[in-house]
Amino acid sequence: MKQEFCERLREILGEEGQVLTEEPLKKHTTFRIGGPAKYFCLPRTQEQLAAILKACHAFGEDYYILGNGSNVLVSDEGYNGVIIQLFQNWNEIRIEGRTLYACSGALLVKAAHMVAKEGLTGLEFASGIPGTVGGALVMNAGAYGGEMKDVVREALVLTENGEQLRLSREELELGYRTSSVAREHYIVLEAVLDLAEGDKEAIEARMLELKEARTGKQPLEYPSAGSTFKRPEGYFAGKLIMDAGLRGFRVGDAQISEKHCGFVINRGEATAQDVRDLVSHVQQEVRRKFGVDLELEVKLLGF
Repeated sequence: MKQEFCERLREILGEEGQVLTEEPLKKHTTFRIGGPAKYFCLPRTQEQLAAILKACHAFGEDYYILGNGSNVLVSDEGYNGVIIQLFQNWNEIRIEGRTLYACSGALLVKAAHMVAKEGLTGLEFASGIPGTVGGALVMNAGAYGGEMKDVVREALVLTENGEQLRLSREELELGYRTSSVAREHYIVLEAVLDLAEGDKEAIEARMLELKEARTGKQPLEYPSAGSTFKRPEGYFAGKLIMDAGLRGFRVGDAQISEKHCGFVINRGEATAQDVRDLVSHVQQEVRRKFGVDLELEVKLLGF
């Protein structure tokens, strides 16, 4: 059955090298942590993507859509299913007037810099977010007062059954780290963003200001998955962790960043279990001391 399924994937994708087996996922996540994926696919077209989904359903294989891997923790055992990476082959960006069309695998950083060069404002907040456009829509990514919902006009998505839908801003139901895309398990194909004309120098100055703020406050020198916890209503996760006396707390090579307590960093050889144990301890301590439940923002895969 395994060989038959693998052959089916290769038949769909056509070119050798587009289907990998036992691919180490630590190579594809910003945490640099994770065991192997049973199958790792790099589709190039919507037709190939839909065919992979159909094959997964037919053979009973689980699948996960991966972009730049910037918000995920993969287990040490890896993922016993199909990783479908929409990154390398899905990164086209084009600008028409004040409208940005970006495929799901396009990096937000690249998109922000492209529109800045055109004197378009609205995407400055995303200039330091390491994820892809698709991932940003799934979780309504935001930073420094801006969110995807502020600029998205519509998105083209694929359902689990391979049906293509075009969703308006309202239909995307973008909220704090949530969307209809996440709830319905849609796959983002393309996002359409509405931007405004602005002063190019002012836009670039704002992006430089945000870059300096990130460099000064975030542990960018270490592998991580960004902000580890969602913001509890009425609180800041990082401050709660700091006030709980957990700044610098370590389990193996996983550590609460001393620079920003909202980040768990990989000091070099951290395992997924190190991270899980650290996160569990942090949640217990914050709950015990402040009665606040910290919910993970980072997605867990393979656990």
